[in-house]
Amino acid sequence: MLESTVVGASALIGAGFGFLISKKMEAANHEVRVEQAKAKAKAIEHEAELVLKNSKIKVREAELEAREQYEDKLISFKKDLSEKMLELDKKEDHYKEELKKINKDKSELGNLQKEAKELYAEGASLKEEYASKVKEALLVLEKSSGLTQEEAKEIVLKKVEEQSRDEIAHIVRKYEEEAKQDGKRKADYILAQATSRFAGEFAAERLINVVNIKNDELKGRIIGKEGRNIKTLEMLLGVDIIIDDTPNAIILSSFNLYRRAVATKVIELLVEDGRIQPARIEAIYEKVKEDFDQGLIEEGQNIVMDLGLSRVHPEIIKLIGRLKFRASYGQNALGHSLEVAHLAGIIAAETGGDEILARRAGILHDIGKALTHDFPGSHVDLGADICKRYKEHPVVINAIYAHHGHEEPLSVESAAVCAADTLSAARPGARREVLEAFLKRVQDIEEIATSKDGIKHAYAINAGREIRVIANAKLINDDEAVLLAKEIAKEIEERVQYPGEIKVNVIREVRSVDFAR
Repeated sequence: MLESTVVGASALIGAGFGFLISKKMEAANHEVRVEQAKAKAKAIEHEAELVLKNSKIKVREAELEAREQYEDKLISFKKDLSEKMLELDKKEDHYKEELKKINKDKSELGNLQKEAKELYAEGASLKEEYASKVKEALLVLEKSSGLTQEEAKEIVLKKVEEQSRDEIAHIVRKYEEEAKQDGKRKADYILAQATSRFAGEFAAERLINVVNIKNDELKGRIIGKEGRNIKTLEMLLGVDIIIDDTPNAIILSSFNLYRRAVATKVIELLVEDGRIQPARIEAIYEKVKEDFDQGLIEEGQNIVMDLGLSRVHPEIIKLIGRLKFRASYGQNALGHSLEVAHLAGIIAAETGGDEILARRAGILHDIGKALTHDFPGSHVDLGADICKRYKEHPVVINAIYAHHGHEEPLSVESAAVCAADTLSAARPGARREVLEAFLKRVQDIEEIATSKDGIKHAYAINAGREIRVIANAKLINDDEAVLLAKEIAKEIEERVQYPGEIKVNVIREVRSVDFAR
């Protein structure tokens, strides 16, 4: 019993002692945690102090930067404001000076108006005085000379008429008009004879020929394997061959009418024969070219015989035939040359020249155009050179140079060729012109007329071959209108390129209107 009591007491004591030890240990751990917490709090506080310090430094730096920017902008603004104020002051001074000038001019203008009124009044009084003096002088003259006022006036007018340039101009104009009418009647007669006895035809040549084929299978054969056939054709013929989707047609394109005609014949024969290969192409080309050359010679010989010409060199005959395949502004060169030959012959016959020589010069005046596709240079120089080489008549060579203004016509025949060339080219429908060039020429003609003083309006009519100029009747009299027409015509000749001639009509009109009430 006692042992058990002792054991229980010992256990109780041990338990209490353990509790006390655990309590003590717990208190020690608590103190350690408190110390750690204080240390952490101090560290956080120190860190917060550093952050606050850094923030204050940054705020101070930002304030300094903002102040510097503010001061810079304030200085710049003050500088701009100062410059603008100086500029405004200058403008204000300038405007003040201008205002002073205006006021000064206004004052001077007022003085001038005042002086003008005084001069006008003085002039009116002097005019009245002059009129009275004239009356007195007339009365004295009548008494001293024994002539009446009307008789004296007639004598004075005769003297004035002798010295008046306007009256002389009127007399000159009268005789000039008579000469013009007489010359116009003669020219109209010659032109009427020429144009009534010969009416030429022309063909407006195109730049392409179309060869019709039976079916589109032939297009592939004309092209050939790897394009051999069409390459051979284009190399020999010297034309562009266009094979497209156009049904049953092949297009040949070239500016050279002769090559285009040869090419058309060659392809037609190839299509008809059916054997299309490079060797066959060359053989047919040589045959067609030989036939064409012979045809040109025959064409030239027929023309020479029709015109009644003799002793023409064979090379020139061939070139005459070749003109058939040359065009200028859409006008066939051979047709144009034949027109010129016939017209020149008729004009020369009417004016006492050699009709046959004029025809010869007319048919050869553009012979150089048959050579321009093969040789460099103008058709005038080429034509003159070929005619000199084959010993043509000097009148023929002069006509070649003169029809384009390179020389003056030295004979009736050369002048007839120049006139006939102009007539053939100027005939309505003979030549086609580019629309822009035509509009530019019409505009230039109207501008020349309207640039003259005293002109109200100017209208180009009749396809630019006539211009009607409406003059201000108050500024231009009848004699001045004649001179004005001459000036406009001369300036048009100097500044504008045109075929034929341009008629200049200067019209002035005075209208007087009143009403019966």
